[in-house]
Amino acid sequence: MDYRDKYNKWITDTAFDDEIKKELIAIKNDEKDIEDRFYKDLVFGTGGLRGIIGAGTNRMNRYTVGRATQGLANYIIKKEVENPGVVIAYDSRRFSYEFAMESAKVLNSNGIIAYVFSHPRPTPELSFAVRELNAAAGIVITASHNPPQYNGYKVYWSDGAQVVSPIADELIAEANSIQDFSEIKHTEEVDFIEKGMLKFLGAEIDDRYIGKVRELSLNPDAAKEMGEDFRIVYTPLHGTGNIPVTRVLKGIGFKNVTVVAEQEHPDGSFPTVKLPNPEDHEAFTLAIELAGKQSADIIIGTDPDCDRMGAVVKNTLGEYVVLTGNQTGALLVDYILGSMKEKGRLNERSTIINTIVTGKLGEKIAESFNADTISVLTGFKYIAEKIREFESSGQEFVFGYEESYGYLAGTFVRDKDAVIASMLICEMAAYCKKKGMTLYGRLMELYRKYGYYMESLSSIAFEGKGGMEEMLKLMNTLRNNPPGEINGIKVKEIRDYMDYNGPIRLPRENVLQFILEDKSWFCIRPSGTEPKLKIYFSVTGSSCEDAEAAMAGLKAAVGLCLKVK
Repeated sequence: MDYRDKYNKWITDTAFDDEIKKELIAIKNDEKDIEDRFYKDLVFGTGGLRGIIGAGTNRMNRYTVGRATQGLANYIIKKEVENPGVVIAYDSRRFSYEFAMESAKVLNSNGIIAYVFSHPRPTPELSFAVRELNAAAGIVITASHNPPQYNGYKVYWSDGAQVVSPIADELIAEANSIQDFSEIKHTEEVDFIEKGMLKFLGAEIDDRYIGKVRELSLNPDAAKEMGEDFRIVYTPLHGTGNIPVTRVLKGIGFKNVTVVAEQEHPDGSFPTVKLPNPEDHEAFTLAIELAGKQSADIIIGTDPDCDRMGAVVKNTLGEYVVLTGNQTGALLVDYILGSMKEKGRLNERSTIINTIVTGKLGEKIAESFNADTISVLTGFKYIAEKIREFESSGQEFVFGYEESYGYLAGTFVRDKDAVIASMLICEMAAYCKKKGMTLYGRLMELYRKYGYYMESLSSIAFEGKGGMEEMLKLMNTLRNNPPGEINGIKVKEIRDYMDYNGPIRLPRENVLQFILEDKSWFCIRPSGTEPKLKIYFSVTGSSCEDAEAAMAGLKAAVGLCLKVK
């Protein structure tokens, strides 16, 4: 069935409601839009199911959500899970609540209990709740940091982590086997609340989660002692983080926590930012203005589903600068391992987990503490997979992080957690202030000791079916005709993760990494959540200026190699 056949089926089949048909009939003369909506089905990537909200098989709507949920229900039933309950959370985006309730209705219609949060909650709290309630799986409705026209659907398994192979493959097969949307079970007339099949979650789970987060505090006295004089400005960027983040910060002793008023309340249109993403420096514009008025010591921001955290600190000139994910990760590695060493908690099993595109400064710091570092593929689900493996291998998970502002300490959550990260970085900043230094000053000390590491990320956007084909063609060209040198520097090693035998077992993935003789590297991969090709760069210099020059040279040379700007 080609895209036109699918389009015609959606506007004629009684399985689809009148609103969906009305939206599709309105574009009957727009062939390009019809093709983009129907040329493929939404697929699971590193972040699950994600797409533009609207009618079509390549869009987020109640039918694509229902199909994914029916696939999950079929899988749970086939596995004969003892406690077939599924926890559902959702963020502040458009239709998040509606998609959550649609998921619950499909599960209930299949005889599976649905535990739905009564209001928007962070993704990490969903991960916690799955484990806490001993549920079979979890669903979170979110498109994370994407623009407002997007929404998404992520599936978690009983360990609280996003699904990985082989479970992910089997789930996808179940969903793909549903050829007709009429196969989705959707019972309207039954009162599932009265039957005990639909249960709402609230304060009790919140309290348990917040309590566990506070237990991760490494130097609680720092927050209490500096609480009066240490000023924090926080922005939840119209998302789910406001209540849990401020509650944790105040709970460990910080008294001066100010939330950016214009961005305090959940709003799926994200009216004050271009992107609700702490990786985007412009997202901190209002927070920086407020921090300047209050002379704040640190600014933190979290994305809509509160799994990513960004931080802004003062440099030596007193200017507010946004830390990169790699810089924040390295600082947290240093702080966590240093605190553990002081308390005699480090041992030969202590392990940091990062990703293959994460900067190497954190790894060098870990090495100085005799802690191991393991690098996995991009996507926090692979970090969670290693945590699960550690339960039987004897290794001790200490901290996991990735360059895209994702961090995790503790094991009661199995995904990146911006609530935990917010607490730890504010505590670290207060600890530094107590010792007469700033976070920026500590970062400069780390650079002087281990080298001036610098990383950067570029993206090439591809639109529609032709764009996807072009993106894959570019990857194949680079794979089959790799460069021998970049900017006059020989390529020392090429790691093709479609067929890579490294120190640990990794799944096959369409990723290429080129390591040069001067230890700089770049890595290229298709995004798992957006129609983009991502290129990661890393250099090391003898000074910040030297690293900046090396980065400019590397990016220009790679651009010429790929024949893109």
